[in-house]
Amino acid sequence: MTSANLAALLEAFFTDRLIAQRRVSPHTVASYRDAFRLLLRFAQQELGKSPSNLAMTDLNAKLVGAFLDNLEKARANACRSRNLRLTAIRSFFRYAALECPEYSAGIQRVLAIPRKRQSSRMVDFLTRPETEALLAVPDQTTWLGRRDRALLLLAMQTGLRLSELIGLRQGDIYLGRGAHVRCEGKGRKQRCTPLTRTTVHTLRAWIREQGKDETRILFPSARGELLSHDSVQYLVRKYATTAAKSCPTLRKKRVTPHVLRHTTAMELLQAGVDRSVIALWLGHESLETTQIYLDANLALKEEALKRTSPVNATIGRFKPDDQLLSFLHNL
Repeated sequence: MTSANLAALLEAFFTDRLIAQRRVSPHTVASYRDAFRLLLRFAQQELGKSPSNLAMTDLNAKLVGAFLDNLEKARANACRSRNLRLTAIRSFFRYAALECPEYSAGIQRVLAIPRKRQSSRMVDFLTRPETEALLAVPDQTTWLGRRDRALLLLAMQTGLRLSELIGLRQGDIYLGRGAHVRCEGKGRKQRCTPLTRTTVHTLRAWIREQGKDETRILFPSARGELLSHDSVQYLVRKYATTAAKSCPTLRKKRVTPHVLRHTTAMELLQAGVDRSVIALWLGHESLETTQIYLDANLALKEEALKRTSPVNATIGRFKPDDQLLSFLHNL
């Protein structure tokens, strides 16, 4: 294969395979794009070739392995990020195996690179006092403060993913009877999430201030554009830092938009909502994903502990308190 064919193959992978045939989401395209930008720049440094001049044989298992090690050591990426990059690379090489069978030996070596196992941490979430402290921080006398409070409240009540949240438009919000928010999540799956009275009241006032227009971005930037992921992460951290002054327990937590999503799940779980309903609420593809909230819920474990006998306790013997029960027991 010539170097020109490698560039053409990579372009076809994105335009034909991912976008036209598989119709993956823009977020998947962006994730794969970033992975290959990093890989090609690493290859340029290691081999002294520009990305356009790289040949298929240059992207061998040794180079890919060195790239993955570099992600962890030089860029301080966690195992999760390293594995995400490897997923993108594997997807391309599976496509290359079909298009260029003459390179199957080298391709199989790359595909044989294993994912790195990672430790499973318990999810972080906010308690009710912490959520109230966080919502109290945005300044309601300013446009930005009103926008940010509405955004935080909707995030914590619905558990929307960050990408789902910033992509909302006014037309996705229904505030009449059976108020709900509509969104398109992972795998292009649409779902509706009900809204509480408090959230409805806040969103109604916010939309009234914006001016009713179903095509308008629900939470725009100061320039009227879509908020970036970084900007939302920044504002959540900023408000959490301020809220920690009145709620010290927040100092021990790294509050992110995804932690707000975890908070929604834990609120539902502690309210006795079934795990299958929580999975539907959050847009999980599998019930196993929802299991992490059971693992992190200390309150449920404490309730289970109350139902058990202490290790050193003497277990009482059954004593019937009725003659009829005594008769039945002695049969």
